[in-house]
Amino acid sequence: MPSVDPPTAGPPTIDPPLALLAELTHRCPLACPYCSNPIELERASSELHGEDWRRVLREAAALGVLQVHFSGGEPMVRRELATLIAEAASHGLYSNLITSGALGGEREIAAFAEAGLRHVQLSLQDHEAANADRIAGLAGAFERKMKFAAAVRAAGLPLTLNMVVHRQNLDGIAEMIDLAQSLGARRVEIAHVQYYAWALENRAALLPTRAQLDEATRIVEAARERLKGVLAIDYVVPDYYGVRPKSCMNGWGRQFLNVMPSGTVVPCHAAQTIPGIDFPSVREASLADIWYRSDAFNRFRGTGWMPDPCRDCDRREIDWGGCRCQALALTGDAARTDPVCALSPEHGVIEAALTEAAAAPAPFIYRRYR
Repeated sequence: MPSVDPPTAGPPTIDPPLALLAELTHRCPLACPYCSNPIELERASSELHGEDWRRVLREAAALGVLQVHFSGGEPMVRRELATLIAEAASHGLYSNLITSGALGGEREIAAFAEAGLRHVQLSLQDHEAANADRIAGLAGAFERKMKFAAAVRAAGLPLTLNMVVHRQNLDGIAEMIDLAQSLGARRVEIAHVQYYAWALENRAALLPTRAQLDEATRIVEAARERLKGVLAIDYVVPDYYGVRPKSCMNGWGRQFLNVMPSGTVVPCHAAQTIPGIDFPSVREASLADIWYRSDAFNRFRGTGWMPDPCRDCDRREIDWGGCRCQALALTGDAARTDPVCALSPEHGVIEAALTEAAAAPAPFIYRRYR
């Protein structure tokens, strides 16, 4: 049984993590073609038991974590969810539910609120039912989401809508913002697809054109001004149209821990795809040991690992080198400069992808167990 005690002396330059992403399961009723879960989904038989998750939550609080985000797959698949929310609350953790909204309703949300849930993030595929259901790969999903959103508001919980936007729903972004208002959301996160895992498999179907992106950005900026003080709108543009990379997870191993369904701990959603790194498990080590001492979390931490041109870049402690998983996916080497950076020697792969975006979109490869 791993220790739950934090280290007596961790490296002085490493702060405790801000948040724990608890991926309770990879099971989900939806089949979104941009899902951040790995291509090889973990089966139910490999999932941590409820008692293991309760121990993880205790260790997270002792480590200094402030927030826990219950996610999946669909976290409501796990029958222990209310118990885990209560465990988190008992240790002073702010708990957030990230859900498809396709399971449960008023009774479940009321139980979660009673257990101590503080916030709900609901995914939304489009403003229009037919296209939303097509993208989600589940007939009737949109209607379930609308009822779920109403249940969240009835329970008095703050609601954020997660709108993952791409080529096949971006033209409806104004209507999606209007829908968020009508559902009583306090915040909207409009995030363009990030191309790893299932989204990379579907890049030819999802990557928007430049004209689409420019129009969507114009609409979002106008809505931000119009709805100031009414609806907060976060907006994340696609990496492929940037000239410098974003700070992925605010830097490798700087603020976030992601515990996968089987107990493997990674710094970000897709990190387990990087070869040559032995990612530890909560079955064998404490969160404190993993955060402070593991090779996995120290591998790309800080700036010492950086190659040229990152090593001498004045943004090296702003973007922290960009996304390691994206560098791996596009160059074959996680230690290379993120190719979305215009200074990267491999930036041509991004330009080729943008040329591909001008063609007709490919059919979806839906997220399924293989």
